[in-house]
Amino acid sequence: MKENFNNPNRLIDEKSPYLLQHAYNPIKWYPWKDEALNKAKEEDKPIFLSIGYSTCRWCHNMNRESFQDEEVAHILNEYFIPIKVDREERPDIDKVYITFAEALTGMAGWPLTLILTPEGKPFFAGTYFPKRSKKGSIGLIELLTKVKDIWKEKKNDIVQESNFILKEVNRRYNRHLKGNIDKNILKIARDELEEIYDEINGGFSTRPKFPLPQYIIFLLEYGYNMNDEKASRMAENTLINMYKGGIFDHVGFGFYRYSVDEKWLVPHFEKMLYDNALLGITYIRAYEITKKPLYKEIGEKIFEFLLRDLLSEEGGFYSALDAETEGEEGKYYIFEYDEIINLLGEEFGKFYAKYYDITERGNFEGKNIPNLIGKDLDAISELDMNKLDSMRDMILSYRDKRVKPHRDGKILTSWNGLAVASLAYGGRVLNKELFIRSSKKAADFIIDNCIDEKGHLLSTHVEGESYNYGFLEDYAFFIYGLLTLYKTTNDQRYLEISKKLMDDMLSLFWDEEDGGFYHYSRISEKLIIKPKDYYDGAIPSGNSFAALALQNLLALTKDERIYDILNKLFYSFGKSINEDPLAHMYSILALTAFDI
Repeated sequence: MKENFNNPNRLIDEKSPYLLQHAYNPIKWYPWKDEALNKAKEEDKPIFLSIGYSTCRWCHNMNRESFQDEEVAHILNEYFIPIKVDREERPDIDKVYITFAEALTGMAGWPLTLILTPEGKPFFAGTYFPKRSKKGSIGLIELLTKVKDIWKEKKNDIVQESNFILKEVNRRYNRHLKGNIDKNILKIARDELEEIYDEINGGFSTRPKFPLPQYIIFLLEYGYNMNDEKASRMAENTLINMYKGGIFDHVGFGFYRYSVDEKWLVPHFEKMLYDNALLGITYIRAYEITKKPLYKEIGEKIFEFLLRDLLSEEGGFYSALDAETEGEEGKYYIFEYDEIINLLGEEFGKFYAKYYDITERGNFEGKNIPNLIGKDLDAISELDMNKLDSMRDMILSYRDKRVKPHRDGKILTSWNGLAVASLAYGGRVLNKELFIRSSKKAADFIIDNCIDEKGHLLSTHVEGESYNYGFLEDYAFFIYGLLTLYKTTNDQRYLEISKKLMDDMLSLFWDEEDGGFYHYSRISEKLIIKPKDYYDGAIPSGNSFAALALQNLLALTKDERIYDILNKLFYSFGKSINEDPLAHMYSILALTAFDI
């Protein structure tokens, strides 16, 4: 069934690119605001909460299959209050409800689908649902029909169950174990990484494979400082194999979000600002330690991608590029063998195709993801490498004429903080003024546009407007970026602003009773729980980067107050670090006084 493009819903007035993608759904979506929450209570209807982001492949699928469908829309409009949330715009809401999803189902992801009582307490959670039931998976229509019948017949039981779920999540999942950190935690973390290390392909899982820069940086540091050859080899083998794989864009540069296979060949084709900023730091640190030119080259390619494809005219960095174009994942990035031959000619086309694994049969659904898997990067001559680079420029120009992936136009303070740090550090190590200027311009953009008249950091900037009080990750990541920029430029202004923001972070987020920083501040909207974010995933936790920022500021100022806060922060979840060090690797890096 087709969308009704003549009648936009309430999302049409929002700034978020993700919400605007759903503004013409036949579903009468609400943004997360008092209007929707009050209406749910007034009409005594359950809330259907859908959380995603604008470059999310499976979010697009669920939109096409269900949210543009009038049959689904009828059920949601009649029996539920449907609310859409952009997880990048409101990471606080996402954090709260993904915690419930993990508690209820043991897993979570996006699109995140929850059904809540009118008071916002969840009693059902899942991710992607097809419109109709198939292959053992319940369809959205069947699910919604069951829930609306159960709500009518057993509402009191559901409310009671949701209250129980809320208490249990608060008790079990929204707490962290205090204690002193094991004095051998570095060795323990190193050994645990060795246990899960993939000797053949590099990386620390089978499939899917995420880059996880925190593991690589830790092993680089450990190997360098402890003269541990195996730790260094695990880090370097992972860095090289990631670059050789299709997870790196060998035409336009930059890393995709993750690989779906164990060899790093087939990526999920999203490109995220935070991934590339953190990987920029990782490869430049590898170059700084080893002096191997390959890591410098890869770092420069990452920065070239950031500056070409994600940089706004004003100097801030956009969030991400979509995985799909024209409804097809990877379509912009993959090639048929004949395309390359026709573009480059027989001789050069075959030369390029042989080097980058482009065949008539294809390595991905009959087409080709350029990659260097199995290649000896040292075996090719400088002359041949120059030829390949010239061909790459031609292929990039050719590719740029295709329909481009959607670019999420949000400028997030948090992710820009990582980009500021990455470019400042890269510029310092490589002596590249362009990178330093770009870092300064991004930092100045956030300072000029994302701090309100009361001095509060704001989290999101879209089309000239900044909004939403900053979350912990905004403060922690941006302070870290400013301190890195200060160490590169020696510009006192960046140090003073970082100190002011650090004071604000302590005032707004610090838990005076138990220590640690809350995810959202005392001036932000109050949600059904107030979580603390300690676990590092693809995106670092706010507390771990707060620790890194505090450690950096301590080194610069020798302020004993910061030393005391840092000790209290580590103690607030020290036993949790001991029990699961790999989930807290950025915090462990802060313990080592990791300093870029």
